[in-house]
Amino acid sequence: MPSGRHPAARFFHFVTFCASAMPSQPSKTLDTFANPSPGRDFHIHIEVPEFTCLCPMTGQPDFAVLLIDYIPDQKCVELKSLKLYSWSFRNEGKFHEAVTNEILDDLVAALAPRFMRITAKWYVRGGIFTNVVAEHRQPGWEPQPAVHLQAFSQGSNTRG
Repeated sequence: MPSGRHPAARFFHFVTFCASAMPSQPSKTLDTFANPSPGRDFHIHIEVPEFTCLCPMTGQPDFAVLLIDYIPDQKCVELKSLKLYSWSFRNEGKFHEAVTNEILDDLVAALAPRFMRITAKWYVRGGIFTNVVAEHRQPGWEPQPAVHLQAFSQGSNTRG
């Protein structure tokens, strides 16, 4: 056999290196940063298209798209921490309703937003789709009146 390490030793070194070099791990920590415009209501929309957890009855994976809509107060959520947070549910058995409300509670605890809505759109299981919507509203906060703008097109010119 030529000099050098045995192929199995090289493979073991590669596997050990890859496992130790994995930079990200699931985490329940939600990092935040200061709202850059705290004097203004503005809407942040986040989509998490690959959310997974386990069915507490069967242990089979459940898949959802999470839609997170919020109006921040003093803090905004840092997106990498949100990704690692959502990953932390992958091996947990939770009912759809429970996990949706838990995510809302954790985000509200971390951010104290003026308003937040979590919509969990669960993929079909047994021929049934489930959508769970949970909301939080800061006491005393009221949304600004909606502004509806009419688009101008050449066909709508009313000048005579």
